[in-house]
Amino acid sequence: MVAASHSTPSVADGDTDPAIARLQGSWTLAQAPAIAAALRDIPGSVRCLDASGVERLDSLGVLQLLRFARRQELDFACFTFRGDHHALVAAIEDVADDRPRMRREFGFAAALGRLGFAVADNWREIVALVSFLGENLWKMLRMVREPRRFRPTATVFHMEQAGLDAVPLVALLSYLVGAVIAFLGANILADFGATIYVVELVNIAFLREFGVLLTSIVLAGRTASAFTAQIGAMVSREEVDAIRTLGLDPVDLLVIPRLLALLVMLPLLSFIADIAGLLGGMSVGAFALDIPPQAYFARMEDTMQLRHFVVGLSKAPVFALVIALIGCLEGLQVKGTAQSVGERTTSSVVQTISLVIVLDAIAAIWFMQMDW
Repeated sequence: MVAASHSTPSVADGDTDPAIARLQGSWTLAQAPAIAAALRDIPGSVRCLDASGVERLDSLGVLQLLRFARRQELDFACFTFRGDHHALVAAIEDVADDRPRMRREFGFAAALGRLGFAVADNWREIVALVSFLGENLWKMLRMVREPRRFRPTATVFHMEQAGLDAVPLVALLSYLVGAVIAFLGANILADFGATIYVVELVNIAFLREFGVLLTSIVLAGRTASAFTAQIGAMVSREEVDAIRTLGLDPVDLLVIPRLLALLVMLPLLSFIADIAGLLGGMSVGAFALDIPPQAYFARMEDTMQLRHFVVGLSKAPVFALVIALIGCLEGLQVKGTAQSVGERTTSSVVQTISLVIVLDAIAAIWFMQMDW
């Protein structure tokens, strides 16, 4: 093509292969207009660029070549550079995509596209969660055959961290919610002269639903986020890679102890929440509804049924599985940056709370249909 001085960017046709164009000159910021003009003159038949003849190259020159490759749908890997330019090219190629996001588009088509991406992402998360559940169940069965894989110290530590340390918060919230339910029920039932039925309302509400649900929501926000942050920090510091290098299984070391700890502690915390909620209702009855504690406990003994307690407690292991699996899975999916740890921690809290509420609603409908 055009012959030019050594400082001016130029493009020459390949001597033997018309699909290769050879770059010459200085491809730097000072030559930006000439670089754009030279790239516009490249024939459409060119499929690769040889930049080994470029005298000087800076970040603008590399970016221009990257954008040219994307516009022409060329494979940037086939571009040839001088040996002393390889480090610069690799560095610019790594950060070339870190541009500010485009402005959010509005309209039906854009909204439909976002909905489609969200559905696809959620489906992938569901598949990953089911696969992770299967992996953990298989490795727990393997642990029965090989007891040496069991980590009792880690399991007890997580039982204390996720269970014992959460007792004050769970008990306080359950007590207050029990009191609120008693107040709301009394305001409605007083119109019918049936204030005494507040006892049944609080009993059934807490034994069947609120005890295990409040406990699970508290642990979803408190424990699932902790699991994700702890494992995510280990991933970002390459500690999980080191565990694999040592021939150990990260699931045995990091996931199963947390899973077993929640399977044990969530039913116990749910029982504590039931007791605290019933005490909250009893306090309101004694101090605001003129129902003495003796009368309240007598009514509770006459009307309380074991099946309500069993129905509520039967959901605790399922919720424990959901909280532990999502918290650990999101931690293992961290990409290695502080931003990724924060995003995965937020995602684990949102997913666990949402899934716990959805499963509780499904279970409530099913038990009602079964007349349990």
